[in-house]
Amino acid sequence: MKRLPIPDDVTGDEIDKDVRQELQSLPKTLAEDVARNLVMVARLIDEDPEGAYGYSRVALRLASRVAAVREAAGFAAYATQKYSEALAEFRAARRMTGNTDLWPVMADCERGLGRPEKALDMAGAPEVQKLDKAGQVEMRLVAAGARRDMDQLDAAIVTLQSPELASNSIQPWTARLRYAYADALLAVGREGEAREWFAKAVEADRDGSTNASDRLAELDGVEFVDAMDEDDAETETVVTVAVDENTTTDDEPAAEDEPTDEETPEADESKIVQIKDTTED
Repeated sequence: MKRLPIPDDVTGDEIDKDVRQELQSLPKTLAEDVARNLVMVARLIDEDPEGAYGYSRVALRLASRVAAVREAAGFAAYATQKYSEALAEFRAARRMTGNTDLWPVMADCERGLGRPEKALDMAGAPEVQKLDKAGQVEMRLVAAGARRDMDQLDAAIVTLQSPELASNSIQPWTARLRYAYADALLAVGREGEAREWFAKAVEADRDGSTNASDRLAELDGVEFVDAMDEDDAETETVVTVAVDENTTTDDEPAAEDEPTDEETPEADESKIVQIKDTTED
């Protein structure tokens, strides 16, 4: 069996205690080997999904009868958009444990496979009632995504409207739920409401799990561009702002013959003004 290199600082003790307990059914040396590969999956899955997938396959070949290994393999396949493979692994893990925790991600695999109707069927299944609050919110997000896959945009908005969305309490899922709602509103042209909910998503997004701040800036017509002048090594931050034709800036004097309130014509189309903040290195 081909093995992948694992850094010496990875001991296997870093894994969750519940997973470590599962691995106790294996011989000690094998359990340590599997644990180290699972640690590598966890380390790489966000930054290097393909790398994580490779380590998950090694762990799977070593201990395919361990539910935690099947689950890790499922998430690694999911991260690389191998939805059919991910679904098979999640189903295997669920058969081994009887847990419903993987139900939302299994439904999202159905979406990935082009079967949003199946995902909606799963959203209405009894298993959803067995999920904790986080799982139920995740299922709601998947169901809304499935509605959008089917071009049922208004239904997607209604699906996301819930006590969790209305709550002012900040939970781990709050930013993603608000972001999904804002994006759904924007998809039907309700730009003002979308802006409000993107702003609320920014407030809740403490770990940067969404790009709500970028979407909000985009709606506000603000674009930040960093440029490096190779000759003098100056760094310029360019802020693009949409302003009215008749608006003056601090370094631009007002026209002497500005019209009075009674004479003010209709505003022309907005101009794009670039404001540079230049910092010497």
